[in-house]
Amino acid sequence: MVIVLWILQILLALLFLNSGFSKTFQYNKKEAELKKMDHLESKGFIMFIGTAEMLGALGLILPKATHILPVLTMWAAIGLMIIMLGALFTHLKFKEYQNAAFVTVIFILLLVIAIYAV
Repeated sequence: MVIVLWILQILLALLFLNSGFSKTFQYNKKEAELKKMDHLESKGFIMFIGTAEMLGALGLILPKATHILPVLTMWAAIGLMIIMLGALFTHLKFKEYQNAAFVTVIFILLLVIAIYAV
């Protein structure tokens, strides 16, 4: 179970690092694409979410790996779950059901980490 949990944490951390990096540092490249979808949030808000995703990704790995306050892994997972709830409501609002299903799966995987990471 420990190995499965580590694999899950690493994969989710990579997912959130990638997503957060693109939202924070490549926002201008995606701005035209986001405007087409007609639900562009403010640039500052998107960059804030991207930064939070990157910090959450580090929180999924570093506390347990370094054995320094490993309970922070649980809190990082909970923080990312909150972000995923916002993403879920946004996708449902714009009737993007496939994206909403993906976000729901990520939410459940984060819940597993939050429960078993302690």
